[in-house]
Amino acid sequence: MSLEQVFAGKVALVTGAGKNIGRTIALDLAARGASLVVNGRADRGAVDEVVAEINAAGGQAIGCLADVSDEAQTLAMIAAAVAAFGGIDIVVSNAGLRRQTPFLEMSLAEWREILSVALDGAFILCRAAVPHMLGRGGGAIVALSGISTHIGTPNRCHVSASKAGLEGLMRALAIELAPRGITCNTVAPGAVDTVRGAAAGAMPQTMTDRGIPLGRKAAMQEISAAVRFLAGPEGRYITGQTLHVNGGAFLG
Repeated sequence: MSLEQVFAGKVALVTGAGKNIGRTIALDLAARGASLVVNGRADRGAVDEVVAEINAAGGQAIGCLADVSDEAQTLAMIAAAVAAFGGIDIVVSNAGLRRQTPFLEMSLAEWREILSVALDGAFILCRAAVPHMLGRGGGAIVALSGISTHIGTPNRCHVSASKAGLEGLMRALAIELAPRGITCNTVAPGAVDTVRGAAAGAMPQTMTDRGIPLGRKAAMQEISAAVRFLAGPEGRYITGQTLHVNGGAFLG
């Protein structure tokens, strides 16, 4: 049975889309008709694989390597998206870095590195994309936060701070951009069944299955479903919200 093409004619840009949750979101939106801009920071092979999978399935996608914390690279990515597909309707700000470093061992450089991607990067990305969304009559911005900033997690104060700032940014933009037809929301996953990079370290004990009432981690498709809902036609009256997808580990 074919999937409903609810995003036919729409253009979506997903950052950090070479693997894990970002990849799943990109494939999900493309399967439902969206043309995709697949972003990654450095892993060209991973980005190309997602693009090839979308195009092989009959969709449309291009890959763009860009560090979202670099304004020039982000502007070039947006220009490539507009040149390829004529505009942008959906932005999914998923790119982020994860480290586990005790507070008293954390350098200012590491603090700034983490915030530069998840928070500065979201600002730069939205600032570059929104004019093109306005040119198409509106759109949707969905940012990926996380449970850490809500429950408190040791050794990740920079990650928690960046995601708290990200949620604040989405709330402020939701009010400012609502009259222009743009919704802005955040999805905050709990523990998700992904392949963690070495820099992320082991999953904190506060996020393991023992603390999840539903007794398991989320599948990546359950996160992408939340993003799809907020970006799609049934989510057009929802803005400024944080949607928690965590199996009951945090009751927002």
